[in-house]
Amino acid sequence: MATLELRNVNKTYGAGLPDTLKNIELSISDGEFLILVGPSGCGKSTLMNCIAGLENITGGAIMIGDQDVSGMSPKDRDIAMVFQSYALYPTMSVRENIEFGLKIRKMSQSAIDEEVARVAKLLQIEHLLNRKPGQLSGGQQQRVAMGRALARRPKIYLFDEPLSNLDAKLRVEMRTEMKLMHQRLKTTTVYVTHDQIEAMTLGDKVAVMKDGIIQQFGTPKQIYNDPANLFVASFIGSPPMNFIPLRLQRKDGRLLALLDSGQARCELPMGMTDAGLEDREVILGMRPEQIGLMQGESNGLPSIRAEVQVTEPTGPDTLVFVNLNDTKVCCRLAPDVAPQVGETLTLQFDPAKVLLFDAQTGERLGVVGKPQAQVHAHNVAQFKGH
Repeated sequence: MATLELRNVNKTYGAGLPDTLKNIELSISDGEFLILVGPSGCGKSTLMNCIAGLENITGGAIMIGDQDVSGMSPKDRDIAMVFQSYALYPTMSVRENIEFGLKIRKMSQSAIDEEVARVAKLLQIEHLLNRKPGQLSGGQQQRVAMGRALARRPKIYLFDEPLSNLDAKLRVEMRTEMKLMHQRLKTTTVYVTHDQIEAMTLGDKVAVMKDGIIQQFGTPKQIYNDPANLFVASFIGSPPMNFIPLRLQRKDGRLLALLDSGQARCELPMGMTDAGLEDREVILGMRPEQIGLMQGESNGLPSIRAEVQVTEPTGPDTLVFVNLNDTKVCCRLAPDVAPQVGETLTLQFDPAKVLLFDAQTGERLGVVGKPQAQVHAHNVAQFKGH
């Protein structure tokens, strides 16, 4: 079994220096695809290197299966790693690059030939086996680097931003290939990226990191729909979530969020009774696709008239920007109903899909209309400066 468990893992580079990794706790099952995602400097590559054994941890334990590998050298951990730089041997052919690790392990030539054929077919690089890396495109070199790792059949595959050097179109193609490959191999995989789209499309589980802390750990759906704090909500999603600063008010015993477009006002009822929220500074979050265009008669949802400031056609939909509470707000609308700049729209909101965050700490206050969100979070850090 190639389960992976990190138990209270810490990493520091010296006394008096801040911890690079802080109390990392997560586990994935055999065959799962884990994504470590976050901005530059968040600690995700350091955590990957600790799992690989390229960095020593200063506290905690790393378990692969039922074995503590924390003190083992990389060669004894039965892992294979693909780096951001392809790190191919330029004087060797594709075949020789893939064979190299197998020869080091003293496999028979017949077994090596069989493994190279299997990997080449899997990655569709049979016709490239006799070429040198300098004769390959970036995408082809990445496939060879992946093939070298796949040929080892390790317990765990580690990918450190393997697609970041590719152009946008090739990244999408390789992303699909990686997902298909994982579905066929069903090998435990850890993948580092700063691209939240890669995180959402590839991962079975996602760990969102910031400042060496796992802000939230869960499925892509949990991360997207139930973000643990303001940082996770702002980092995951494209286009990003809208954030509107406001104060909650009480009217007829109900907590309300008041929205003002300059043309009209709208009262969004908050499904909460906590007296401590009254007159409190909060940040209201709404995904662009959760702001709808009212067509015909009202269906009872709160609505507001607003003037279109900017439109951005993307093909499958159109992003429309309006001002609410002196804040730019993005709405994702179907292209066949896309309005013109200066046109007035009537927008609708579903209060049950609105999120609330504390304006000072960034902590999640809950989903409107529901009890406090059940999120899979570890070490939720305060998100300030928003």
